[in-house]
This record gives sequence, structure tokens and C-alpha cells, in this order.
Amino acid sequence: MVEFFSDKIWLVWVLVSILCLIIELGSGDLFLLCFAIGALGGSLASALGLSVVWQIVIFAICTLLSLAFVRPVALKLLHRHDQNKPSNADAIIGRTGTVSQDIPAGGYGRVALDGDDWKATASDNIVKGEKVKIISRESIIITVEHI
Repeated sequence: MVEFFSDKIWLVWVLVSILCLIIELGSGDLFLLCFAIGALGGSLASALGLSVVWQIVIFAICTLLSLAFVRPVALKLLHRHDQNKPSNADAIIGRTGTVSQDIPAGGYGRVALDGDDWKATASDNIVKGEKVKIISRESIIITVEHI
């Protein structure tokens, strides 16, 4: 058994790399991606016949270089416009919905938008079926106005 692993240590490195990539799918911060790249470097060193010490050294070097150079570039490419993206709830501001329950002036009614039915308030009376523009959101209550 020990001979099998000593002969196929490159396969262990590949399995470590695959495991890191699978775990990375759950986190998304691209940190484990760097370890996966390092493990591939260790696998390559093993395939070239280098000793285990050199494989670990190459793993460490590849991981550190990935952390320094690959991860920052990948983060910039994947998260280019994140600071400008509103949350799902804030993304409805400025959109048009349909009143599904009358909204009395200063009171509450309902507005349908994309299959959701929001509790809504308005400064004037709005009847069922009218189109309204969403102007703000406070928790789960939206403020609307006539279009």
C-alpha cells in the first residue's frame, strides 16, 4: 500500500487539487483556488520525479505566487461592479408595479411586481389595477407614486 502511494504521489496531489476546487465552489472567495494551483504544481513536481521535499516546496511557492498574483486579478475580473450593485430588494426602486389592493392616502395596500406582492404606501389614493412607480423602500414596505 505504501509503495502504491509512493509511486502515485502525483495522483494524491491531483486529488488534493480537486478537493480544493470542490470546496472553493462553496466559498467563492478564490482562496482555495490558490491551494489547488499549488497542488497542481506539486503534482507536476512529482511527475518529474522530484523528491517529496521538493514537491512540498514547489506546492508552497505555487500557492504563494497564486495568492499574490492570480487571486487579486481574478477577484477584480469577477467582482468588477460589485460596489454599484443594489441588493435584490433595493433593485426594485425605480421600477413599475401594478396595484393589487387599493392604497388609501397615508395607508397601506399591495403592489405586485415580478411575482411578488409588496406592502405599499402612498401619499394619495391609488386604486387596484393602476401602474405605479416604486420610489423608496423601508424594510418590507415600499412607497409608490402614480406614473
